[in-house]
Amino acid sequence: MRLPHSGIREIVDLALGATTPIIRLEIGEPDFSTPAHVTEAAFDAARVRVSYVQTAGVPALREAVGARLHNAYGVAAPLERVLITHGAVQAIDAILSAVVGAGDEVLVPDPAWPNYEMQATLIGATAVHYSLRPEDAFQPDLDEIRRLITPRTRVIVLNSPNNPTGTVMAPELVAGIVALAVENDLLVVSDEVYDEIVFDGSHVNAAALAPDHVASVFSFSKTYAMTGWRVGYALVPDWLADTVTRILELESSCVSSVTQAAALAAVTGPQEVVAHMRDAYRSRRDVAVGILTGAGVDLVRPEGAFYLMLPLPAGTDSRLAALDLVSAGVSFAPGSAFGRTTPHHLRVSLATSEEGIREGLSRFLAWRDAGGLASAPSAARDAASHGVEAVR
Repeated sequence: MRLPHSGIREIVDLALGATTPIIRLEIGEPDFSTPAHVTEAAFDAARVRVSYVQTAGVPALREAVGARLHNAYGVAAPLERVLITHGAVQAIDAILSAVVGAGDEVLVPDPAWPNYEMQATLIGATAVHYSLRPEDAFQPDLDEIRRLITPRTRVIVLNSPNNPTGTVMAPELVAGIVALAVENDLLVVSDEVYDEIVFDGSHVNAAALAPDHVASVFSFSKTYAMTGWRVGYALVPDWLADTVTRILELESSCVSSVTQAAALAAVTGPQEVVAHMRDAYRSRRDVAVGILTGAGVDLVRPEGAFYLMLPLPAGTDSRLAALDLVSAGVSFAPGSAFGRTTPHHLRVSLATSEEGIREGLSRFLAWRDAGGLASAPSAARDAASHGVEAVR
């Protein structure tokens, strides 16, 4: 089995190893601190006996996130269907492991967070891509998804708000994908970790449409600036909950009781911090879009998450461009790291300061106006000549 490294991490490692300061626009990590009351709750829990807890999660936290989902989306989220995990990544992995086997197929969006395909590959399944094209504002084509379903298909992965595009999927398209899953007796794995970061339109919870055919996955990482705490949760169908719980037991026994105490404080405490961060990301989105469109860049305006897809001059290899831009003092994630549909794009993370965004995009535009790779191919050429492996 060949399990490739993430193309995002290639740029992260290069930026971290740089000998001169780099404007970091490649990593999807909030620049905000975890709220103080969340950190204090963790300290308080750590002063008490720290021990194993339930594999599915502490009941108080499961009930709290279930109440949050019911209040936000009207979805039934009883404790039995709510599972606490080591971030959303473990939830997705455990759910796929429960329903997908070697030789099966998983439909994944393209572009998409690369871990979907990596997780399917690890199981021995095949990731089949459905396209999110810039000319369609990165919205899926239901007819294409329908054509891609075969007798080996087990799962359709849905991600809205989307990483890397920032697109919020239209409600009728979410409903259409769920209807295809019901019609073909498939499971939708709905990655909703950015559900609280929506600027335009509204988020649709897929599980509310067909509870027996949807597993929705969430995370505290982006919503509460808790990436390093590693806690997420999933709302799964009744028939799937026990199997996923047993897989979680094999993978990790349980999520840290200290981490769960912090998560409980986050979801039950003041929510003004969530709105504050969302407003900041919206402002940064507007600044970035204004700078780029003012410089003649034709782009799809992101509606949520904290990402923007930046088109490069026609035919430009995004990986080589990203490598070379590090030498220009700014780092982006290459579109090729997210699939096959956006090889000539860069993902811009808006999870850094407005000042950093202004300076980083200024450096990009200076690089572009100087001829880009055509006039400054040093880093890209060196990487290619030294055999740096393309991950996609």
